[in-house]
Amino acid sequence: MIRILFLAMVLFLSLPVAAQNALVLQSDFGNKDGAVAAMKGVAVGVSAQLQIHDLTHEIPTYNIWEAAYRLEQTARYWPSGTVFVSVVDPGVGTQRKSVVLKTKSGHYFVTPDNGTLTFVAGSLGIEAVREIDEAVNRLQNSDQSYTFHGRDVYAYTGARLAAGVITFRGVGLELPLAVVSIPYQRASFHDGSVIGNIPILDVQFGNVWTNISRELFQRLNLKHADQVQVTITHGHVVVFDANVPFHATFGAVDQGSPLLYLNSLNNVALALNQGDFASKFGIGSGGDWAISISPKSCNKGK
Repeated sequence: MIRILFLAMVLFLSLPVAAQNALVLQSDFGNKDGAVAAMKGVAVGVSAQLQIHDLTHEIPTYNIWEAAYRLEQTARYWPSGTVFVSVVDPGVGTQRKSVVLKTKSGHYFVTPDNGTLTFVAGSLGIEAVREIDEAVNRLQNSDQSYTFHGRDVYAYTGARLAAGVITFRGVGLELPLAVVSIPYQRASFHDGSVIGNIPILDVQFGNVWTNISRELFQRLNLKHADQVQVTITHGHVVVFDANVPFHATFGAVDQGSPLLYLNSLNNVALALNQGDFASKFGIGSGGDWAISISPKSCNKGK
């Protein structure tokens, strides 16, 4: 009898185990109630072995743009195969599609197709898109719930995908290689200047981050301490227009003074040394915020 039990255990341990990937959650739910815990409970119900992590649950309510940026900011640092669930869904219960994007980097994004995928689709590339089949990938007995798809559809589907319960093919019908995208100013070099967008503010310190990369910025051939002309517009209104020095560190300027620098993502940013640039100059972020940077010597009449 003991020999039979031993052989059965060996056979059980030799069975193939579905590979499990990390599950990363993002939402605008906050942590004041049980919404996030409910999503995690659903995921644990799929597999108690899942590694569940939080990206953030402090996206400003209904702010699809910021949700899109936070995915772009963090996804590249997670291993291929990671499953991101992002739920900022002002259209919950409407006809917007529930999808899973697989990027060319091998990451998966489970979300409403409402603009949340704007940046990761562009930077990581679209390998395939599938619409979630809720007849299969929906929490049992939740079909009469219409306002918490984050728990009933997205967390459940994301957990099943991360745990290996379903393959990507098992998500649902394959869709065309396109997602809903929010329009914004792409970074580019034009007529001696670099132009771009202000996608986000450093919420803790008030620094102004742009989508202008180090490589693009280097086309201006600047050295540290060189002055640049910075113009920031909101729509068609000029909000900031001044000369600012380019430096590597905040301490290179006096306390309270502005500088332009390269942030932790190797993108151009603006700051006040030990101050809040965004608040002082009334700068915001989003698709309708644009920035232009040129060497001071290129400025006419200055």
